[in-house]
Amino acid sequence: MKSKGICYLVGTGPGDPGLLTLKGKDCIEAADVLVYDYLCNPVLLRHAKAGAEKIYVGKKAGDHTLPQDQINGLIVKLTREGKVVTRLKGGDPVLFGRGAEEAAELADAGVRFEIVPGITSAIAGPAYAGIPVTHRDHCSQLTIFTGHEDPTKPESSLDYAKLAAADGTKVFLMGIERIAEITGALMKHGAAADTPIALVRWATMGRQKTLIGTLGDIAEKVKATGFKAPAVAVVGNVVNERKKINWFEERPLFGRRIVVTRTRQQAGGLAKQLTELGADVIELPTIRIEEPLNRMAFGELVQDVHTYDWLVFTSPNGVDAFFKMFYKLYSDARSIGGVRIAVIGPGTAEKIKEQHLAVDLMPEKDFVAEGLVRAFKEHQSMEHCTVLWVRGDGARETLANELTGLGAIVDEAIAYRNVPEKEDNLDVLARLKEEGADMITFTSASTVDCFMDLGLPLPAGIKTASIGPVTTAAMKKHGLKVDVTAKQSTIPGLVAAIEKFYQ
Repeated sequence: MKSKGICYLVGTGPGDPGLLTLKGKDCIEAADVLVYDYLCNPVLLRHAKAGAEKIYVGKKAGDHTLPQDQINGLIVKLTREGKVVTRLKGGDPVLFGRGAEEAAELADAGVRFEIVPGITSAIAGPAYAGIPVTHRDHCSQLTIFTGHEDPTKPESSLDYAKLAAADGTKVFLMGIERIAEITGALMKHGAAADTPIALVRWATMGRQKTLIGTLGDIAEKVKATGFKAPAVAVVGNVVNERKKINWFEERPLFGRRIVVTRTRQQAGGLAKQLTELGADVIELPTIRIEEPLNRMAFGELVQDVHTYDWLVFTSPNGVDAFFKMFYKLYSDARSIGGVRIAVIGPGTAEKIKEQHLAVDLMPEKDFVAEGLVRAFKEHQSMEHCTVLWVRGDGARETLANELTGLGAIVDEAIAYRNVPEKEDNLDVLARLKEEGADMITFTSASTVDCFMDLGLPLPAGIKTASIGPVTTAAMKKHGLKVDVTAKQSTIPGLVAAIEKFYQ
């Protein structure tokens, strides 16, 4: 009798998280356990439901976290336990990905499984380098082979004579370590030494690098430049199309490695906008959001929200925390009453709109506490107005002090705490130390404080970017030079300032 569990063998694509299929995303969201590979972009794990177990089983040349037979045993065991297991594999799971072997093990064990195809780097890698694998002016045939065969086989199963004689484009994966051997074999069997070849490393991601050469000189270029795996190789005249349609590497921030220091949950918006401009984004969560120490006091203020004239939010986190508590106390949105809502900026306003509520007051510019105070002054007299300010622990008291000075009666609802993140960033810290970065961004004073608490020295020559004056003040307090400051204290404003800086 088959287990109630199921294992999804999911191809996650070549790296760009936007290339994950909709079915693949559904499988990640449904998973009780995620078992993921080295070439699987960790950003995709954000789609997992709360409490899902995450198991890394990555393999790269000479460094196996788990051997393949143990991976097979693991996914069978988890599925037999009745769990929904999503096995995440880079590219497509069955194109040189050993997904078929894993499927066979699951079948032999009598457990349910599904294969979810993914976009292969054999096609996406060249496309992101401006190289179409087929083209009516060049070829209508594509041959794909692996440069990394089973090391236990007595001899290669590749027929280089047939490969060399085949018309059209040739693409091979996992062959960088054997590039001299592979290109030499192709030329030995008749391929022209001047045949164009392109190697695309970390294809579709912000750290993508492309090396162009010929069959005759590419091995020497790899050695001279230190070009390394993971990379896809494309051979043929289609490589010449790159001169015209190299779109991905022409974006304004391409080649810039930029660190984002927001919480893991919030980093996505800023990271996505920077990535779309071509940046190689390193997400380094320096803070995480936790519930307030006194949840009872917070809940009592939320419960009485309908008795106030104004409800004020100064961060998206405050909105999330407020409505999480609100819907624990009330089942009807109308229970919020006639209270008017004021917010500090567009990001917070968007969070209010997600609750299908309107924003009554927001500064036209200067999205800081001082700007909101000015907006109140211009809007009405605050004499005897009751205000419930939803904020994080440790926020500046400027808003409460200024509104109280205008005659308002202000209650402060501590909705959440910013806590230094010291557990969810070890891999990222290692990468930052090893590879360095061009710029680090800060989106609040707390991200600055918590980054400095890590005691991590900034890479030599790194630039810094601030979302606005409050954050800038925190950076200067810690002795950091500020290279970029957003004119408008919003995520789009910060992105625009960074793009302008690098132009």
